[in-house]
Amino acid sequence: MSHPSPFGALRNQEFPSGYSVSSHTPLLDSASSSSAAAPVSPPKHRRRPSTVILLVMMGMLGVALLVMVAVTNVNHEPDKIPSSDFDCSTPQLDMERPMVRGVAEGVSAKSFWPLSEAGPAYPWTDKLLAWQRTAFHFQPKKNWMNGLLLYKGWYHFFYQYNPYGAVWGNIVWGHAVSRDLIHWRHLPIAMVPDHWYDINGVWTGSATVLQDGQLVMLYTGSTNESVQVQNLAYPGDPMDPLLIDWVKYSGNPVMVPPPGIKAEDFRDPTTAWLTPEGTWRIAIGSKVNNTGISLIYDTKDFKTFTLIDGVLRGVPGTGMWECVDFYPVSQIVENGLDTSVNGPGVKHVMKTSLDDDRNDYYALGSYDSDAGKWIPDDPTLDVGIGLRYDYGIFYASKTFYDEVNSRRILWGWIKETDSEKADIQRGWASLQAIPRTILFDKGTGSNLLQWPVKEVERLRLNKKVFDKVEAKAGSVVHLDVGSASQLDILAEFDVDEEAPNSLNGTDMTCGCSSSATRGALGPFGLLVLADNALSEQTPVYFYISKDTQANFTTFFCADHSRSSQAADVDKKIYGSAVPVLEGEKLSMRILVDHSIVESFAQGGRTCITSRIYPTKAVYEDAKIFLFNNATDSDIAEPTKWRNLVSTALAAAAVAAFSSNIPVLADLNRFEAETRGEFGIGSAAQYGSADLKFVSKAVHVNENFRRANFTAADMRESDFSGSTFNGAYLEKAVAYKANFSGADLSDTLMDRMVLNEANLTNAVLVRSVLTRSDLGGAVIEGADFSDAVIDLPQKQALCKYASGTNPVTGISTRKSLGCGNTRRNAYGSPSSPLLSAPPPKLLDRDGFCDSETGLCDAS
Repeated sequence: MSHPSPFGALRNQEFPSGYSVSSHTPLLDSASSSSAAAPVSPPKHRRRPSTVILLVMMGMLGVALLVMVAVTNVNHEPDKIPSSDFDCSTPQLDMERPMVRGVAEGVSAKSFWPLSEAGPAYPWTDKLLAWQRTAFHFQPKKNWMNGLLLYKGWYHFFYQYNPYGAVWGNIVWGHAVSRDLIHWRHLPIAMVPDHWYDINGVWTGSATVLQDGQLVMLYTGSTNESVQVQNLAYPGDPMDPLLIDWVKYSGNPVMVPPPGIKAEDFRDPTTAWLTPEGTWRIAIGSKVNNTGISLIYDTKDFKTFTLIDGVLRGVPGTGMWECVDFYPVSQIVENGLDTSVNGPGVKHVMKTSLDDDRNDYYALGSYDSDAGKWIPDDPTLDVGIGLRYDYGIFYASKTFYDEVNSRRILWGWIKETDSEKADIQRGWASLQAIPRTILFDKGTGSNLLQWPVKEVERLRLNKKVFDKVEAKAGSVVHLDVGSASQLDILAEFDVDEEAPNSLNGTDMTCGCSSSATRGALGPFGLLVLADNALSEQTPVYFYISKDTQANFTTFFCADHSRSSQAADVDKKIYGSAVPVLEGEKLSMRILVDHSIVESFAQGGRTCITSRIYPTKAVYEDAKIFLFNNATDSDIAEPTKWRNLVSTALAAAAVAAFSSNIPVLADLNRFEAETRGEFGIGSAAQYGSADLKFVSKAVHVNENFRRANFTAADMRESDFSGSTFNGAYLEKAVAYKANFSGADLSDTLMDRMVLNEANLTNAVLVRSVLTRSDLGGAVIEGADFSDAVIDLPQKQALCKYASGTNPVTGISTRKSLGCGNTRRNAYGSPSSPLLSAPPPKLLDRDGFCDSETGLCDAS
């Protein structure tokens, strides 16, 4: 279905008058409370590249250590390290071309058309496919898998997911929660296509927290006629920190394609922001002919929306805009801003995912709230034609504001670039990149800085320093860190000050050429996921060029051309120019997580995400090398390598069930060592075993860590002294069960029956007991620190709570927050993010009765 377009002259921004959709049911009442390498214009600020210092954090199994080692060059046969003279006519691999697979939607299916023609399908073994699965990136347990929000102390991630297969289709909303953006607990599917307005799929959406604390979710649905409409949903129980139940608004859809917009070109609403007049405003991606646009709507109640004249922004030639994002960044302070902030010292970021080339573009500019217009600072770097978030396999990203940590976090989707046949054989496809913080780059004034969230650093364990590493021109240096499948590398290079004098204005000016080329200053960098013979390798590198006006340009690249011996996978070269300011050293950070390599140059000015499919450089055969393919320069000492491994990364080498598991340990270190609180990133949902019990069974001092006991019959069974850390106990019936001295920390016990259960001296730290029944439970000495418990249940427990846990030393009353301040009336002292109780439950000073635990003012 299409409409005559009144959007005739887009250059003049002539758009129709406001368009509104009315609904008749209250929202919430009190009862329902492309191309691979894309060089950009050389940056204005340049430095003269000047000896290379290399500082690296890498992954290695074993005990923490600090070692000083001299590393010498390793000689490889010439045919093992291909190189060639620089030649701008050398063609680059270009394998990507959009291909329709199903209807259009926010996260599109894989579209690498030549893969079926690239050669015979590689004979993948189960062992090779198992290695590809990441350890600290988020991905579902199986099948095909974009908003993120923080609510009552939990990060919530809602993602598009096909529960029935590892290919695009049958899109529902998966749901997972985390305390730290690294350890994730998968929850039941949040929304499914079950109404006429979303029967073709529940697509991309965004959440908004209103001023009164209510949470609303707008999402795109596709009707049976493939008309894209916008719908409203809200939590079925706003007091539930896990947001398990969602209710679709009875007046859906709240927005339909306006006149002039095709039915299939209207999707992906943004998080709303407040205007100075106090109304809420959102943006939606669309296009008119081949001009990508962002429509804007105003609303006061999220039921009725009015289309604002004109567009927030439109750029000819960019095609359909998907997953539009719009948010402020501070030019002054180094922290994130709430979406509604505007004024002096603030720039606004306009971001879009281009459906035509599957890349995420952004631009900085100024936002005129009165006119409803965003204007780029530099029209030549407008959104869709200038800068990208990432120059690799990264798409359909969204940001959200983390008000607790005052940061804006970006999350993007990593698609597959192999064959669909391999996806089906593997049983899963695609995953999420590591969450990144977003800051304005005060150095250039024209870039954003992206950096992995600080929580990733808690996953490091071992330190190892290699000193006096020297990489002569044309050399490759092996860095022996054992298995190099999971690394966090930080490298810093300082090029010989005399080296740039050899550049003659014709070196390396064609963007990201192959790492095997030889230029006066590069390529040089690291070979990750390389086997010992270098038959497979993924180089991440810099090289420097100089034009005829003596301007230097530094490129940052990732070369996939020799990353795999499989013929039916993507083997492009990715990258772009990266600004390097006067006095800066060349620096890169690389996260390696099995088949995912995420690379960040110059503090995150340029980023590249790689999906790699090695056949030889896997498990213990994955190595790392320093290389220098320059013809004239040496990468010289003082070069230092500092090795920090994530304990999470060592998880594969540690027994999942150890007889020496302590009852309580530091979460980030211990949980990572033993495969994660909820599974690091993607680790199996809730456990490695599905055990069934019969009532009155005896399982004393047994280890059920991360096991799945959904709806298990545990009545009158004896589990004293047993370990259930991270187990899944939703809807289990444990009437009169004995959990005395048991470790129940980090368990999901939602809707669990614990009537008259014995929890004496049990550790329930960080457990989730929402909607569970603990009537008559014995809790003397139990530690409920940071546990999530319904307020009425907590008040009832406080009436008789007593004792001190012998392991943690925490009193039961203190762990429950009995008799404490307003904050603790609905959360323990270390969980201030749980919502405060309703005002009617508080006395005038915000305190509860220390004897009864009740908070009623009477």
